[in-house]
Amino acid sequence: MLEIREHGPVRELQLARPPANALSPDLIDALRGAVESAASEGAQALVVSGLPGMFSAGLDVPYLLTLDRDGLTDAWRRFLSLLGTLAVCPIPIAGALTGHSPAGGAVMSMFFDYRVMAEGPFKIGFNEVQVGIVLPPIFQNAVARLVGRRHAIRIGMSGLMIDAGEARAIDLVDELVPVERVVPRALEWCRSILSLPSDAMLTTRAYARRDLIDSFQEVPENDLEALVDRWFSAETQAALHEMVERLAAKKTGS
Repeated sequence: MLEIREHGPVRELQLARPPANALSPDLIDALRGAVESAASEGAQALVVSGLPGMFSAGLDVPYLLTLDRDGLTDAWRRFLSLLGTLAVCPIPIAGALTGHSPAGGAVMSMFFDYRVMAEGPFKIGFNEVQVGIVLPPIFQNAVARLVGRRHAIRIGMSGLMIDAGEARAIDLVDELVPVERVVPRALEWCRSILSLPSDAMLTTRAYARRDLIDSFQEVPENDLEALVDRWFSAETQAALHEMVERLAAKKTGS
């Protein structure tokens, strides 16, 4: 589910839940725990990677559709807790986006310091609106700090999935390399940032991420309640079930 590899001072956390690296509660908890413990265990930087062709398809929607209101609220809290852990992580984090990165996969990547994405026919984006899910303010602000408010509104409000080339053009990702080079390049970035004077780099990083951290100081409870309310609305349930059925049919080739 989560493979941990040591590359000298850099620790790689590889999402390994094929075929889509869907973020189940167990995977979310494992990743959050690994990020929380990394610095105390001696890691100086992290790389979060996926499988060739797929970084993460986001939250495990088929599983979430089996949950009642309390279970779904808990699942969303866990995901928000993971994002908060990434935001406050005291060491640099590079994302090795090894392929498609829709929805929660894209959201998670916004909380890394640097994003290396596979070039080619891979998509990244925030397609929540397409299935009736509101993109919460925390997510929107994390996107806007990278691409600016105009692009954040454009891709968020429309639920757009964009290709790797456009993602690089609007600074949603920082670099494109061949898929086999994504992890090595993310490791190289980590080593380059670690070669800088440590105190100056880490303090500057902390200042730069203060807005991310501050956004988690008080997540309005009514925002989460509204998100869960919409999840169980007839419109959203119909869109989610249609998406799941469409993906299942694609897998079987029917």
